[in-house]
Amino acid sequence: MELSHIKTISLVLSFPLIAGLAGCGNKESTKPAGQIAAKVNSGEISVHQVNYVLSRTPAASKPEAAPKLRREILDRLIDQELAVEQAVEKKLDRAPDVLMTIENARREILARAYVEQIAAELPKPTVAEAKEYYAAHPQLFAERRIYNIQEIVLPSSEGVADQLGEMLQKGSSMEEIANWLKGKNIKFAAGSATRPAEQIPLEILPKIHPLKVGQGMIMQAPQSITVMRLAGAQSVPVAEDVALPRIQQFLANQRTSEAAKKEFKTLKANAKITYMGEFADASPGTTETKPASATASDTAATASNAGKPSPAASTSATDIAIDKGVAGLK
Repeated sequence: MELSHIKTISLVLSFPLIAGLAGCGNKESTKPAGQIAAKVNSGEISVHQVNYVLSRTPAASKPEAAPKLRREILDRLIDQELAVEQAVEKKLDRAPDVLMTIENARREILARAYVEQIAAELPKPTVAEAKEYYAAHPQLFAERRIYNIQEIVLPSSEGVADQLGEMLQKGSSMEEIANWLKGKNIKFAAGSATRPAEQIPLEILPKIHPLKVGQGMIMQAPQSITVMRLAGAQSVPVAEDVALPRIQQFLANQRTSEAAKKEFKTLKANAKITYMGEFADASPGTTETKPASATASDTAATASNAGKPSPAASTSATDIAIDKGVAGLK
């Protein structure tokens, strides 16, 4: 439910529009001396820039680390300012692709600011709501498991799924199933993987969760058939008190996503939109598609766009699992 894990250096160097270009070209500063962190040739880096990057740095939550981080951030901003000055000197700021990148970043920042404003006006999820969510999804929390899954995937073919299902019911091993497919000259791919609950496709998890070791199931898609067998499972529950804060954050992100979707639908309905050129034949309506196998990780990535700071790169595996888990089911 958060943005991707990045280090302080990457954060500084990848945020030129706000942190870098803001310090470029300030030939005549009107800032009081106390607001200037460093002067770099004819440019300046303000204390506000340092504080801004610090506020977006997960490790800043530890007060004892702040002084060292501030100096490291300032050093990176100085490197960035030097690079920006060289880019301007070489007129790279006038290059079409650079101008397009800057404009695109500007649009993304403004659009995100609007969504954040929508989020600020929404009621915050309560502890009671988080507890209800926790209780409703035991496979992600109280009964969370890590699964060792064996799979055989083959092209969809009439009647084959039924025969494979009968073989599973009789207790046929995956090797026996593979040999049967070879005898029928049916091409297939086989493999195994260990996956925690939050990495299982959302529509499949409730079907896998009750399986016992050795049991399997057939999953049919329009173009493929998957034979799945549970080779092993380890119980790794997540306690309610640990999960509740992250469930609340997820519910807030989900609420924001739904509110933003509704708002943009209204804005689009009231806007005058004319498709031009090669897009003139495009339907003016919107078509919504859903991923065939969205996982908890996918949903977490979407939810993270609510403009929250990135989680620490050193976040524990348990925290990451919880973040993904609470993002899993709607």
